[in-house]
Amino acid sequence: MVDLVVRSRRAITPEGERAAAVAVEGGRIVAVHGYDARIEAAEVVDLGDTALLPGLVDTHVHVNEPGRTEWEGFATATRAAAAGGVTAIVDMPLNSLPPTVNTDALAIKQKAAAGQCHVDVGFWGGAIPGNAGELPDLHGAGVYGFKAFLADSGVPEFPPVDAAQLAEAMQAVDALFVVHAEDPYHLHAAASSAAYADFLASRPADAEHAAVATAIAVARDAGRRVHILHLSAASALPLIAQARADGVRVTAETCPHYLTLDAAAIPDGATEFKCCPPIRDAANADLLWAALADGLITCVVSDHSPCTPDLKRQETGDFAAAWGGIASVQLGLPVIWTAAAERGHTLADVVDWMARRPADLVGLRQKGRIAVGADADLVAFEPDEEFTVDPHTLHHRNPVTPYAGKVLRGVVGTTWLRGQKVTGAEARGRFLIRGEN
Repeated sequence: MVDLVVRSRRAITPEGERAAAVAVEGGRIVAVHGYDARIEAAEVVDLGDTALLPGLVDTHVHVNEPGRTEWEGFATATRAAAAGGVTAIVDMPLNSLPPTVNTDALAIKQKAAAGQCHVDVGFWGGAIPGNAGELPDLHGAGVYGFKAFLADSGVPEFPPVDAAQLAEAMQAVDALFVVHAEDPYHLHAAASSAAYADFLASRPADAEHAAVATAIAVARDAGRRVHILHLSAASALPLIAQARADGVRVTAETCPHYLTLDAAAIPDGATEFKCCPPIRDAANADLLWAALADGLITCVVSDHSPCTPDLKRQETGDFAAAWGGIASVQLGLPVIWTAAAERGHTLADVVDWMARRPADLVGLRQKGRIAVGADADLVAFEPDEEFTVDPHTLHHRNPVTPYAGKVLRGVVGTTWLRGQKVTGAEARGRFLIRGEN
């Protein structure tokens, strides 16, 4: 007798799509049998032709609590994640107050999150000027690595590092460093303007290219792992390819908005599309898709970065003044599946990009896969059902979205966290601590 069996004729496993019966006991997957296997269970769910996916893993989420909880909080962010089929997130060290740059700040954040999480939550630490000495203890406390900005982060309490400061941080601790790669010397001050083209011109692809080169050079010299966050500029891809060929441990991610939105189609004043680095053109997106398909880009994550509506400056449409961030943790799966299916990719591809590989990036081997021994984080997904994005149905605190009104393919039904349905009524999420989970 096991606790739960979930059957699906379209289960996405590490071996690909197959008909399967997934047996769950004590929150873990204990067996994956054929669809018709006879298994004694306290509960049996038969999804039929509805797909069964592993819970997605989103390693790039800004929850902002404490300090800027009016922007987003653990209760709302994790409820949105679960509604989007995401069962584990890793929270960024900013824009909370204090930022997670030492063990005291980590403890404050964990206290704020306790009892509020509807999915499992891990934490990044931050590398800023002058805190290299804090990093070993912070790493020992269980953060999954350290985020650094090479350009202004947008908040004064999390300043950027230069190449020497990044090298100092890398030399202080053997950890994964994740880098916001834009070079400040290639960025231009954006004048007040409602024209998206003016904002885009202020953050050219050269800024990403130069910063990626810097991050790779520092990682090469330090012998450390480096991960390029939210890659937007395809021109930097050859640098990453060459570095990997040379043995540098470099990986890269991109986001749904860079793969599916087109700069040429962004209306003037539509500040809900502002993010940094910016959305570029369709030809650039095609190159990102090609890199994703061949494994040069390893994963797709949200960079969920909400704020209050007033900070988006929607009433003025001023791109220079608006906060840069797109909140999409609830919508990433259907956004990517809609575009991926049109390009001939499979659900197994999407699961690889959005579940297994992000989990592997941070060492969560028990997440992101339907396999014996993994956590029973599961998602019922209707891949052929369509819906129109209505901001009123989104669970993040301030439901501003560039996807409003878009018709997307793929609807999340039930989400299970360690074998229990996530309903939003009870917060069962746990903290994910590096080396313990």
